[in-house]
Amino acid sequence: MLAVTEAAAEAISALTAQGGKQEGGLRFAMQASSDSQAALALTVAPAPADGDQVVTANEGAHVFLEPEAADYLTDKVLDVQPDADGQLSFAVLEQA
Repeated sequence: MLAVTEAAAEAISALTAQGGKQEGGLRFAMQASSDSQAALALTVAPAPADGDQVVTANEGAHVFLEPEAADYLTDKVLDVQPDADGQLSFAVLEQA
């Protein structure tokens, strides 16, 4: 199952909090890319889609996984890291 770091959970909570209440989560889905390979699409979603696997992390953060994405992410970790401009960027890493 996808693991979520504490930093990623805090970032998800900040993205999805509305009116002081946790709403929705991040959703991963597989998406075809232009070179015939699959790519992960990441969106903020108000609720999981039918069939999605729901991962609840610390801070009450939710990650929704489309079934094919869940298979791909089963041994991965979702983290968040600052980019060169200091903006936070989500990263999918191998579990140790």
